[in-house]
Amino acid sequence: MPLPPAPSRRAALLAPEAFEVTARPRVATTSANEPVAAPQRTAAALARAGRKADSVASALAAPEAAPLVQVETSARTPEPVTAPVARSAGTRKARSTSAAAAVTPSTAPAAATTTRARKSASQGPTKLFVLDTNVLLHDPTSLFRFEEHDIFLPMIVLEELDGHKKGMTEVARNGRQASRTLDALAAAQGADMAKGLKLDSTGQRAAGGHLFFQTVPLDYSLPTSLPPGKADNQILGVVEALRKLHAPREVVLVSKDINMRVKARALGLNAEDYQNDKTLEDGDLLYAGVMALPPDFWTKSGKNVESWQSGAHTYYRIGGPIVPQLMINQFVYFEAPGEPSLFARVSEIREKTAVLQTLKDYGSAKNAVWGVTTRNREQNYAMNLLMDPEIDFVTLTGTAGTGKTLLALAAGLTQVLDDRRYTEIIMTRATVSVGEDIGFLPGTEEEKMGPWMGALDDNLEFLAKGDGGNAGEWGRAATNELIRSRIKIKSMNFMRGRTFLNKYVIIDEAQNLTPKQMKTLITRAGPGTKIICMGNLAQIDTPYLTEGSSGLTYAVDRFKGWPHSGHITLARGERSRLADFASEVL
Repeated sequence: MPLPPAPSRRAALLAPEAFEVTARPRVATTSANEPVAAPQRTAAALARAGRKADSVASALAAPEAAPLVQVETSARTPEPVTAPVARSAGTRKARSTSAAAAVTPSTAPAAATTTRARKSASQGPTKLFVLDTNVLLHDPTSLFRFEEHDIFLPMIVLEELDGHKKGMTEVARNGRQASRTLDALAAAQGADMAKGLKLDSTGQRAAGGHLFFQTVPLDYSLPTSLPPGKADNQILGVVEALRKLHAPREVVLVSKDINMRVKARALGLNAEDYQNDKTLEDGDLLYAGVMALPPDFWTKSGKNVESWQSGAHTYYRIGGPIVPQLMINQFVYFEAPGEPSLFARVSEIREKTAVLQTLKDYGSAKNAVWGVTTRNREQNYAMNLLMDPEIDFVTLTGTAGTGKTLLALAAGLTQVLDDRRYTEIIMTRATVSVGEDIGFLPGTEEEKMGPWMGALDDNLEFLAKGDGGNAGEWGRAATNELIRSRIKIKSMNFMRGRTFLNKYVIIDEAQNLTPKQMKTLITRAGPGTKIICMGNLAQIDTPYLTEGSSGLTYAVDRFKGWPHSGHITLARGERSRLADFASEVL
């Protein structure tokens, strides 16, 4: 057995301050996990274990001397790293120190840098999210929406996905897409189900966690009142087993089912709704498209305002702290007693200035559109957007009776029949009934859509009566026939793959559309096409949709600030005093 080096040689290798630190009474751990006092028993330990124990004990007993000790051991193989050590916090720190001492000097800085980067990447403990089947059926890309956290899929979820894959419905398509995503993750290079599938292996860089499948039975116990054969209860049992298995790590159930979340919380389990599909948490934060200028606007900005005339419009270039709050095509107004009023639209925004363009007054009889004059400020804003050829996408929201359909139809008829700007009007809507479905409807596509287009018939009757004047019964019939020939009613079910050229497209009841359906419809627009989306966010009839997750909310939020789009929230009802009062009190 080789003998340890002479004390004089060791003293020459160690710096004086390191030698003083080593000389203090200190507890170290040898390769046999036996605590010894340094330096009184160091010689005996070295004599028993030889040179190998010498390197381990010196690295553990004197971490401060590691940079110098590694010079002595750089020619050896890094055996001390594999020596068994105790599983305590202090020992783990010592083990990392010994590993740093065992590497060569050229790799030591890189190893330290890697360790620091790994620590900075994970600021807090990651969670384990257990996904319910309805989350994948609602959003097949939900697997990549949990950032650095891990995802666990129970086996019953895969069984339910398999049961929903057949059919042509939106749920069936989402189920097939989720299954294809799982297959791509499992087939990625280097994928290991036991260790978890890396969620970023298919190019989704926003997901930094792993996907785990239930590959072994889990032991759990639920109350006897919950039948074990039901899928929801099996998922709850998996969450309960994972919470005990991974304690103290936080395990959270994510489900779109309200009753499922209630049962989970009753069992003491963490449960959350899937929030990524919500554009806004609060419907009151939705972009309104209108902003009131402060009362002191002319007092503070009047001297620095630059104005000029161009055609029928007057332009004002303003500056100040209000500019960062403005958006392109946003409407602003100023009303104060004794001051000149201003109703304008933001037409240009630069770094510190914005240009306001005055509006055309469609409330005047000489500017009536197909016999319709606007009755309030918001309706005038909406008509300016509908009649502007530079605006390709308009969204209108408001309660019942605010005039959304009437304004859109009047503007469409004028631009199709009078201005010849568009070739025809295409109108569609989501066929979601308020009550029970009445069954299949006979006839062609337009005949089947007829019962859903009662709003179109009502408004066309009003428009034909107002435009016909005293033309008599024959004249009104001819006008109705002409109007009908330029209006096509289409079903949303057959929109995939179509392209609309020079069309005026009206999407009614758009609050019942999902964001995916809204994207499908808007992307049908070809050159020269204008799309108008209308709806009342307080009247959503589609299950699982809320004001925050509606496709109409999604479109309003995504298109705000685009130079060729505009949005207005119509605030005041103009249908009748009975309808206005019912909207307020019911």
